[in-house]
Amino acid sequence: MKVKAVLVSVVILLSAASYLQAQESELHGSVGVIWDSKYIWRGFDPFGDKSVVHPYIDLDLYGTGFGVNITAHRANSSGFENGERWDYTLYYQNLLYEGESYQTNYRLGYVYYNYPDNSSHTTGSIDLQEIHTILSWPNLLPIEGLVPTYVLVKLWPSNSGSPVGAGSPTGGTASGWAHIFMLDYGFTVPGLLPDTPEQVMNLHTELVYNDGVDPRGIGADHDWTNFVIGLSTSFDLAENLTLTPGVYHQITMDNSVNPDDDETWISLNLAYKF
Repeated sequence: MKVKAVLVSVVILLSAASYLQAQESELHGSVGVIWDSKYIWRGFDPFGDKSVVHPYIDLDLYGTGFGVNITAHRANSSGFENGERWDYTLYYQNLLYEGESYQTNYRLGYVYYNYPDNSSHTTGSIDLQEIHTILSWPNLLPIEGLVPTYVLVKLWPSNSGSPVGAGSPTGGTASGWAHIFMLDYGFTVPGLLPDTPEQVMNLHTELVYNDGVDPRGIGADHDWTNFVIGLSTSFDLAENLTLTPGVYHQITMDNSVNPDDDETWISLNLAYKF
């Protein structure tokens, strides 16, 4: 597939450039798999409340700030093969004003969303592309561990005549912007396992304003669409091997993205870092 060849070439070039810039650094990253009792993506429910697995690999290219992530999404039930998706992400992350109260951690990314059962070379393709900016302020608020984050997303169909673009039978489109406001709070509780004096918990919230993004190509309202709250923690199973369970609940405020008013799911992330 042409787009995959281009992405692989870009990754190779970035890796070579990163290596030349940081010959004394090493390649780091993580590989793992996430199991979700259901997969909710920016308010949408692409696999109809079925459990989903997400194998992934994330590479930090020699400490340069450049990275690449490949993640797959596959339902554990039949009938959703056309919805299987592979995400290919290239990103750069760094920070500004280190140590200041207004320190800004940022990430700039490009994502190609590939649906392999729909050819990217025909107008039948439902492949998507995205650019995003993520901004976090770890020192901004007076409460230690409370971190606000803002995400700006621009999504569009990979092909102009796509059924989720100009060729949509409903007249809708996947193209649009999304604004995601997050607030994370990291805190400790007494250890949950023997020989563990304390356990780090993370309380996560996010609020989404959807300004037209609809990966189905049906057409979503321009409105505040969903609010998510979740709690997660991590357990060290072995050296560099971590299990992170979490439970999440979504309140759907606009049924154009999801007919279910409420969604609750469990997530398990098994990751090996190297």
